[in-house]
Amino acid sequence: MPKIVDHDQRRREIVEVTWRFIARDGIDKLNLRDLAAAAGFANGGLKPYFPTKDSILTATFGYVAAATNARIEAGVRGREGLSAIEAFAHEVLPLDELRRDEARVAVHFWHMALGDQLLAQVNAQTMQTWRDMLDGWLVQLLGEGHPDARAARDGMINFMMGAQAGSVLDEEANSVQSLLEQLEHQLIALRRLAETIG
Repeated sequence: MPKIVDHDQRRREIVEVTWRFIARDGIDKLNLRDLAAAAGFANGGLKPYFPTKDSILTATFGYVAAATNARIEAGVRGREGLSAIEAFAHEVLPLDELRRDEARVAVHFWHMALGDQLLAQVNAQTMQTWRDMLDGWLVQLLGEGHPDARAARDGMINFMMGAQAGSVLDEEANSVQSLLEQLEHQLIALRRLAETIG
């Protein structure tokens, strides 16, 4: 009787190997032969699951974004307003090795997305998910229709994306302690904004 292959599980395994490879060695060194070997496949064995390198990369970046969003969902559960924003930031900021690896993958991804519309759409979807979440928490904190809510939301997202890039390109200046201090600076600004209401 032929062995039943779980294709979805195989795809997940390939994607997990791919994102770890990118985090460790960078995207420029990624080739299908080495990736197949790292995933335990013969040369050419990835084709039934991913026909091209681009299809693997698209799935990989989607996987990393989904993993981050799942952590965010768990981290913010039962929180609202400023507490939720702080928990959200803790899941995105590169505060441990897993999150630093995700930051490395994100920086490679942004570079590729500049010239690839499909990858740019994956990034745009993630950013819109984050904006929607922050919009809800900022309404809880500042009330509906606050004139500074949009700038506060976009400033927080840009801070987190910048922190990811900074941790990869200038790790010494962006230690965990430094990133936490930078986050506190952002949160103080939001607290002050909330205190001006009423």
